[in-house]
Amino acid sequence: MQLQSALLGIDRLSTFVGKTFAWSILVLTFAVVYEIVMRYAFRAPTSWAYDVSYMLYGTLFMMAGAYALSRNGHVRGDFLYRNFKPTTQAKFDLVLYVAFFFPAIFAFMISGWSFAHISFLQNERSMFSPTGPVIWPFKFLIPVVGVLLLLQGVVEVVRCIRCIRTGAWPDRLSDVEELEQKILAAAAERDPEQLAREIAATGHIPGERAGDEHTGR
Repeated sequence: MQLQSALLGIDRLSTFVGKTFAWSILVLTFAVVYEIVMRYAFRAPTSWAYDVSYMLYGTLFMMAGAYALSRNGHVRGDFLYRNFKPTTQAKFDLVLYVAFFFPAIFAFMISGWSFAHISFLQNERSMFSPTGPVIWPFKFLIPVVGVLLLLQGVVEVVRCIRCIRTGAWPDRLSDVEELEQKILAAAAERDPEQLAREIAATGHIPGERAGDEHTGR
């Protein structure tokens, strides 16, 4: 029980970071719209919009990595994988984490730290605009993201080991959008029309447990 709480705790950390930095999409949208209006309506393009847009997009993309991993949301060619038994899935995942994920993350962290440190020592500035804003703070996100992915990767390995031992995947935090997956799973076990009638009548997916909106595979 304590181990499961620790696993979900790391999930919550990844979720907090991912959802917090997701707000940068609003700032990015504002910057792009402002630049377009100023450029085409007033013929007065900004000197900062390009730098702001690529740094915000990069921040959004990187800081969502651990969050996506916590939700098992990264793209995979699962046309075969999804038909495997949970224990077989866990064995595949475990091998891939050890052989590829962790070596890549350690290389990412080490090279990212070196990259950011050199940028800091040089007080590196952007070459793409006249204002030349400093960009070393942006580059320090690289090792930070590496640490977050490393923590979440350890959690996923523990889940693989527990699945191999028990034959079932441990619970993980989940989001509302995963409701579609639950509906598809329920539709595979019963008549789709009957399922639709039951959902319409009760407002719930048949067989869904209380609290499933927060945890699940």
